[in-house]
Amino acid sequence: MTQHSPSARRRGAIVAIPVLGALLLAGCSGSGGESGESGDSGSAEFSFTFATSNNLESPYETLANAYMEANPDVTITTNPTPNDKYGETIRTQFQAGNAADVVQTTPGSGDARGIIPLAEAGFLEPLGDTAASLVPAGSETIFEIDGDVYGQPMDFTIAGVVASMGTAAMNGLDEWPADEAALYDACSALAADGKSLLALAGAAGPNAGLTAQGIAATRVYGETPDWNEQRAAGDTTFAESEGWADTLQTVIDLNEGGCFQAGAEGAGFDAITNGLAQGLSVGSFIPSGSAVEIATAAPPEADFKVQPFPAADGGTPYIIASSNYTISINAASEKKDAAAEFVEWLATSEAQEIYYEASGLLPVSSYEELDLSDTIYSPVVDLLADGAYAPLPNNIWPNPSVYEALQVGVQGLLTGQKTIDQVLQDMDAAWGE
Repeated sequence: MTQHSPSARRRGAIVAIPVLGALLLAGCSGSGGESGESGDSGSAEFSFTFATSNNLESPYETLANAYMEANPDVTITTNPTPNDKYGETIRTQFQAGNAADVVQTTPGSGDARGIIPLAEAGFLEPLGDTAASLVPAGSETIFEIDGDVYGQPMDFTIAGVVASMGTAAMNGLDEWPADEAALYDACSALAADGKSLLALAGAAGPNAGLTAQGIAATRVYGETPDWNEQRAAGDTTFAESEGWADTLQTVIDLNEGGCFQAGAEGAGFDAITNGLAQGLSVGSFIPSGSAVEIATAAPPEADFKVQPFPAADGGTPYIIASSNYTISINAASEKKDAAAEFVEWLATSEAQEIYYEASGLLPVSSYEELDLSDTIYSPVVDLLADGAYAPLPNNIWPNPSVYEALQVGVQGLLTGQKTIDQVLQDMDAAWGE
């Protein structure tokens, strides 16, 4: 099975995480300037860009504020940037020479904000031993180039369904569907009452793509954990994959079965936040930490849990789980010393506790050591313990175009403008063949 285990070099463990979790997705922008030192050495200024999907305070904003409070001589300019265009935005800023000193990125090559293509283009500064110590064992290729690490991991994220079991219970659903038949029965019952089992931001490419990847957990990776490696070796293609065809067919079936809210194909991220907070939808394919942000607007009885999407034909549950958010330093920054001290601080127990209290995402340094039985992760504890998970596929893919083809393809399936075969062929073409 494909799985990540923490490196033996990791820093101290976080001993507690919150019951609920946050972070719909995150992002921002800024620019470099004169060199600066950190709080203990004198005044300093630097900028910090990260992605955001709503108007709530981002965990990255919380971290910046905490750092400035502890270091009164430091000023951090934060620029939250909409998630749906975040990758393109920061790449444009890097190319124009006005990117932030510190930038939120993602591992690998499969996203426009991926650290590998950004580093290969010369935009990112190599990081030090602390960042290297946090890289999950076996994941070096999506964090490093020639031994240099270009992104410091921040989390261990579950990409399943974040579901309000309180909303489910109020609508006659006593437990999360364990198989496809129960799932479609629940969809029909909720749709008849003007509600939906799943909220989908169909107009937002990242959510369309994440939804497909969450479904692919059982359809592709549960059956063939090394599918990405086989694709890279040329031993298979998307067009030849029954698992990927079944994944996309499931998207169509969910849409036609009333599992998504009405108008899902044109909906933005607010459809997820509002739908889950107001009890109009039970769950959504969003990063596991998103529950904290949504819970701030939801009633106390919402009871969010991370649930696996039902496997096809009575198969074994399987989920997507990996480190999905990293922090990088702009290679062109004139404030690298101050930026590096901030990034170093982000790895401390103090900073990680602040981050995970704000985001709800599992700590990359110690998630295997935590007792998750009374947290939002309780439904997937056994899957994590058994290694029944694969890393986020697009982190492994060779370039952002493959994931973009999946995002656009899912949107096309929702509107009827694309067929399954067309989407799979587009993904193969984007791979470079």
